[in-house]
Amino acid sequence: MGQTHLTPQETALPPSTPTQNEQNNNAVRSNILFAFGLMLALALAWRLRDVLTLVYVSGLFAVVLTPVVRSIMRFEMRGGRRISRAHAIALLFGFAFLTLAVFFTLGLPPVIRDLHQFAVDLPDRIPIIVSQLKRIPYADKLGVDADAIAQKAEGGLSATAEYLFASFPLWMGRIFDLLTGFVLCIYFMLEGDRAYQWFMSLFPVNDRLRLAVTLQKAEIRMSKWLFGQGLLMLILGVCSTIVFGVLHVRYFFLLGVLMGLMNIVPIAGGVITILLVGFVAALDSWTKMAAVFVFYLIYVNIENAYLTPRIMRQSVDLMGLTVLIALLAGTELAGLPGALVAVPTAALVAVLMNEYLVQKDT
Repeated sequence: MGQTHLTPQETALPPSTPTQNEQNNNAVRSNILFAFGLMLALALAWRLRDVLTLVYVSGLFAVVLTPVVRSIMRFEMRGGRRISRAHAIALLFGFAFLTLAVFFTLGLPPVIRDLHQFAVDLPDRIPIIVSQLKRIPYADKLGVDADAIAQKAEGGLSATAEYLFASFPLWMGRIFDLLTGFVLCIYFMLEGDRAYQWFMSLFPVNDRLRLAVTLQKAEIRMSKWLFGQGLLMLILGVCSTIVFGVLHVRYFFLLGVLMGLMNIVPIAGGVITILLVGFVAALDSWTKMAAVFVFYLIYVNIENAYLTPRIMRQSVDLMGLTVLIALLAGTELAGLPGALVAVPTAALVAVLMNEYLVQKDT
């Protein structure tokens, strides 16, 4: 019998290709591993949520303050030398600490004095408030129980004092978090460019330019909102303190500071605070209360017609509803730090959504 000779092409085995079942099994295993890794990452993020919040807040403040540092670095000294980044950061925080020291030295003692005086006067003021409430026409028919209101006020005051005493260790922990965030913010500002370059390297080369331009828009928007809102709060606080002092409103320094701080909440913050001021002014006379309301009405019109358009401009286009929702969500998620970064985060999300999700009409 003759032997059959095979050619090299015939003896070579065909390359092994995975079957359809093997491909499906690989896809299932990949999906399971991805889901498991995602759940593990979410569990780890939830476990480290306080640390991640602190890192995010520090990074966001570093992003907002970096343009100020760059402006300081562009300043030329004698001989054409420029200020280094480290020295610019030191100058910025030195000025911030000096401003805070002046505020705490000059502004905090009157606030503490007013708080102490309010706590001392409140027990004696409650009977006066009760008698005034009883003089309201048809108070009984409206269901106004002045004695019950007085008891609730006294109970609320004692509960507040107990809460402040019990939460002292918590406040000490917050002070430590503040110091840690300060250190993190400095490191972000020193090494922010390297971190930014590493972050951009995670995206395809063709998409980096669009993302870089979008992030730059968001940075400008966040910085201008923080600067503008801080300036509006300062203007309202100073004007309120001066007017309340001229009108001889009780605790005028405390109420003026409160007016400025609450201005961060659009509309509702100012309305709630001015009602509180009006109530305090009404303890002395109805004329004083009317003068307080007239002042606030004039200020609101000036702010809406002149201050807000010139300070915020068109680059900070956030609706009041957006600001309010962001503040509520930020406070619920992370307390005071969440409230501080809620609106800048909303501005960042708004810019990203406008660039990548919103379908613009052609």
